[in-house]
Amino acid sequence: MELDLDHCYQALSARDARFDGAFFVGVRSTGIYCRPICPARTPHKDRCDFFRNAASAERAGFRPCLRCRPELAPGQAAVDSVRRIAQLAAARIEAGVLNEGSVDRLAAEFGIGARQLRRAIEAEYGVAPVELAQTRRLLLAKQLLTESRLPVADVAYASGFASLRRFNALFSSRYGLNPTALRRGGAVAAVTGDQLHLKLAYRPPLAWPQLLAFLAGRGAAGVEAVVDGRYLRTVRLGQSRGWIAVSANTDGAALNLDLSPSLLPVLTPLLARLRALLDLDAQPQIIAVHLAQDPRLAAVVARIPGLRVPGAFDGFELALRAILGQQVTVKAATTLFSRFAAKFGEPFTTPFPALTHLSPEASKIAEADLQSLIDLGLTQRRAITIQTLARAFVERRITLQPSLDGEAAMAALQAIPGIGPWTAHYIAMRALRLPDAFPHADLGLCKALGGVKPKAALALSEAWRPWRSYAALYLWQSLNLESGG
Repeated sequence: MELDLDHCYQALSARDARFDGAFFVGVRSTGIYCRPICPARTPHKDRCDFFRNAASAERAGFRPCLRCRPELAPGQAAVDSVRRIAQLAAARIEAGVLNEGSVDRLAAEFGIGARQLRRAIEAEYGVAPVELAQTRRLLLAKQLLTESRLPVADVAYASGFASLRRFNALFSSRYGLNPTALRRGGAVAAVTGDQLHLKLAYRPPLAWPQLLAFLAGRGAAGVEAVVDGRYLRTVRLGQSRGWIAVSANTDGAALNLDLSPSLLPVLTPLLARLRALLDLDAQPQIIAVHLAQDPRLAAVVARIPGLRVPGAFDGFELALRAILGQQVTVKAATTLFSRFAAKFGEPFTTPFPALTHLSPEASKIAEADLQSLIDLGLTQRRAITIQTLARAFVERRITLQPSLDGEAAMAALQAIPGIGPWTAHYIAMRALRLPDAFPHADLGLCKALGGVKPKAALALSEAWRPWRSYAALYLWQSLNLESGG
């Protein structure tokens, strides 16, 4: 199946990392083939040939590039390290890490110096980390000024500014007007009663019903729920407690977000977590073009445009739910989690009867008597697995958020007795946000592929790199379509 020349060249010109491993480019004037992220100067379009894999490029007579090293695609070559650090650091900045922290502390998370981190971010984004943080704060403030009637002082602090004076000065210097001037004509939404209304934008299309169904079927009972087309959950971030409700919006590419005003102090990290949970920053059209080229996926991709990989609002909560779901039915796993929420979660009152508790904290489970876990309905072995994970998480030996080395994070998970490849890949898909994780031993995936064995499923998945996580979601959805769901 031929690749679309225009589409591939656009990705090559942008050095779009999402295409790394999806195709290779052969440059006729040099006889060399490269990955789409190669730092070499972009060749002219009329000199490029595009190939599905490295073997095809070599069969056509091209030699592998010594700079981007095609044999290490996708995403594992040294050329990727600076970009990967910059992208992860930028995501942390988007989540508000510099609102209270420093560049030095952020750099330490990646095991590098502050100067090296500044260079990486400036090389990738063209601005310093502090400027990136300032822009994020200003854009969030602009959204709050436009979509709510919060007092300007509340807008400033909710956006991450330490002082109203600093907010006013930066807003005026960047946008050429004072914050109150933006509200002339009135805001389009407001704080009504005990909730704040905002919008969550995304790149269309978005398969919202399927996303809701996935979250409903694998939710953390008592902590999250899907009711009347709305995703609901309790929230604990730092010292803040509250609730959120997300629903579809028929007017434009955005979701409606309602939240309790108690969450305003942590609005920046809250929005970042919600975007990850709902996979709102994905580029579904690019992913669909690639996956639809495989006849096994073409039909379901066409029927469900905009399918997302649900993330995790809380990494430990997701991992706990995954372990509880091993070798039991979905209903049984839901019952087990509800017991954990009642035992280790903090009771919390919300406007929604389905939300009763805050998510169980890893520290409480780590310190609990092992028998108290067994009494909830677990085998001793599974109770030990959960407590070992909780202790590793508390001691920061396990990372349950996007990291620089996702493979190392999965290896650390599998080092815990009771966590095998399926659980590790499932956690990687959702909590680590790895777009190329693939739980090939999953019985549903094997069934969707015609009843093949796990090794055969893994071999077939090579064609879907670097978006095998999305392929897994489409395969699960194909089973729902067959059953009429």
